[in-house]
Amino acid sequence: MVTLRFVGLRLRLLNIFWLQLGRNGHDLDGLLRRRENLLSVLFHKRPRNLRIVDVLASVRVLLGFARLLKPKLREDASFVLDLGGAYQKGVPSRSLYPFRVLTRFCDELGFHLAEDFYWFNPSKLPSPIEWVNKRKLRAKDSVNTVWWFSKTPWPKANVSKVLAPYSDRMKKLLADPAAFYTPKKRPSAHDIGVAFGKDNGGAIPSNLLQIPNSESNGQYVTGCNTVGAKQHPARFPEKLPEFFIRFLTDPGDLVLDIFAGSNTTGAVAEREGRRWLGFELELEYVAASAFRFIDPETPPATMRNMYQGILRREEVDVAAQGSQLSMFEKPDHDYRTTKVRKRKPPATKSAVLSAE
Repeated sequence: MVTLRFVGLRLRLLNIFWLQLGRNGHDLDGLLRRRENLLSVLFHKRPRNLRIVDVLASVRVLLGFARLLKPKLREDASFVLDLGGAYQKGVPSRSLYPFRVLTRFCDELGFHLAEDFYWFNPSKLPSPIEWVNKRKLRAKDSVNTVWWFSKTPWPKANVSKVLAPYSDRMKKLLADPAAFYTPKKRPSAHDIGVAFGKDNGGAIPSNLLQIPNSESNGQYVTGCNTVGAKQHPARFPEKLPEFFIRFLTDPGDLVLDIFAGSNTTGAVAEREGRRWLGFELELEYVAASAFRFIDPETPPATMRNMYQGILRREEVDVAAQGSQLSMFEKPDHDYRTTKVRKRKPPATKSAVLSAE
């Protein structure tokens, strides 16, 4: 059974923990034992250091995490799992790893597949080099599978919160419906009535998410360059977790990312007024993730002191640069229209989140 050992770092108001895989110490189940059924969305990625060579072993690792975390999900919660594709070792044949994870999550753990999504990254470089660049045998792999799991067939969801912009043609239709279509039943059995010309604020998105991953000068990158920190090599764009956080949660809900990396998920959850928790193995990435939460005008000396303090495993308070909801704290205003007021950490937070 997969367990997590708490090493001893807590960032006040960041809720990030440095964890190691192991058999002893505090595991995630123990850390969250005080509250059951509290997670609204579990955003989960394949750990960067998990090589897809032994497919069965890789699947067992993810099953172990999922088995541990499922009891913490609310009945209307979701488990979003982003998995990149892979090839079998030494041959240009695709691994069935993402699909084995899918079937075993449903068959063995009792998850429901609410919907399958596919993240298309148009800016992804051609890979793998051997089969795509050198031998020209395969097209570049630029689509990730994103499985949306749920505990029941009825997870919380509202697609109206993630509407896509209308196309130019649809905008013309909305401006003058009579000139562009005649209400009638189509061969597809869709009954296109007069209501088709109503402006609903946007189009229902598809399950193909076209989101480029090409950030090169954002706040996180700037902070890393300023202090000479190592950037996480496998960051995903903010628009990816943003879609699912808006789609599947409400302000005040709790979002967990078990392999936080540079903590993109936590930063988006913070911006969207959700409570969040992140867990990451490598201390350098935990330290650098703080740059996502500070004011862009923070002096370089302050940034370096904060970063070095985290590396020394000191508790760092970033409240002066930005404020975040604690794990069990509800929002008291609309985060989309007002500034977040500064908060002192509540007394219950330390008891719940620190390793005793």
